[in-house]
Amino acid sequence: MMDRSLDGQLAVVTGASRGIGAATAEALAARGCHVVLVARTAADLEAVEQRIFDAGGAATIAPLDLAQGDAIAKLAQAVGGRWEALDALVLNAATLGTLGAVPAIDPKEMARVLTLNVSAPAALIAAFDPLLRRAPAGKVIALTSSVARTPRAYWGLYGASKAALETLVGAYGDETAGLGRIRTAIIDPGATRTVMRARAYPGEDPASVKDPAVVAQRIAALIEAGFADGHRERVSA
Repeated sequence: MMDRSLDGQLAVVTGASRGIGAATAEALAARGCHVVLVARTAADLEAVEQRIFDAGGAATIAPLDLAQGDAIAKLAQAVGGRWEALDALVLNAATLGTLGAVPAIDPKEMARVLTLNVSAPAALIAAFDPLLRRAPAGKVIALTSSVARTPRAYWGLYGASKAALETLVGAYGDETAGLGRIRTAIIDPGATRTVMRARAYPGEDPASVKDPAVVAQRIAALIEAGFADGHRERVSA
């Protein structure tokens, strides 16, 4: 059932083809928000879009590789050509990379992980900053991990990328604090049933961790209710 609490608002969600991203897109659409679904695989995005349509919501798919050159700038241009403002940017897309000792990190893989987990969010913020500034209360929410602040053996590459993302988003929030219209938040979803989680913990029973919908509902609630700049939290089960 749609509650229309976000009726007329626009959100861009990255990594929206599955897991937390897809669930977040559906949760926002269920509240009346028009959601731009961003991910690489068109077929998976179309499946999410169809679920949103079937539930009475509205969405637009944007199949693209966030690591590809000017793809982000073109996306922002297309969104700006159709809508006047962006109410929420959810930075969810990420890659795990290979879990291994720091001395064994492959430079090429490190570049790939940092491109998607850090450079792409930076480019998204830069590209959508004008639209966020036009919104009555623009919000940027970035998904992080506990290893960003608590280093763990063999998680150095992924943890470093998430620590960099947190610093990046926090700095943007500090830079825009004087505007009084843009807020940033860092959300640690905790143990959640995702493909990335299954890859990192192959022996774990998926039923022992929470469904992505739990995290999605919390993100949607934050976007609806608003939050103090620099908000951060870990989502419990």
